Amino acid sequence: MSAMSDYLELKFLDHFTGTASTSAPSAVYLGLSTGSLADDNSGTELTGNNYSRKAITFASASSGSIASNASVEFDPATGSWGDVSNWGIFDASSSGNLLFHGAFTASKTIASGDILKVASGSLTISAD
Repeated sequence: MSAMSDYLELKFLDHFTGTASTSAPSAVYLGLSTGSLADDNSGTELTGNNYSRKAITFASASSGSIASNASVEFDPATGSWGDVSNWGIFDASSSGNLLFHGAFTASKTIASGDILKVASGSLTISAD
């Protein structure tokens, strides 16, 4: 399950009502968390231990959803990242704005030396 952030909801409304022109970001980035990220961007993204967001790409939307179309591999952890359970899609490689967020189907404990990989097609964003 996925959700749109408050930031993106407002940009969407402005764009499609002609109130403001909003360009799509040139790239989007996958971020990770050990707990829920919320629509208002509250929650805690991972930091430290060689963690950084990674670029992610998507196929065209179909039947109310869009899925990643290439695998994403994070750098090897240099310390514990904990139980990674949630994800966020951001408009920048650091800072920036949360666009979408959701939970993985299962959490994964990442220890020092582990590499987290997200398989192509395994991250889906849905619209109701």
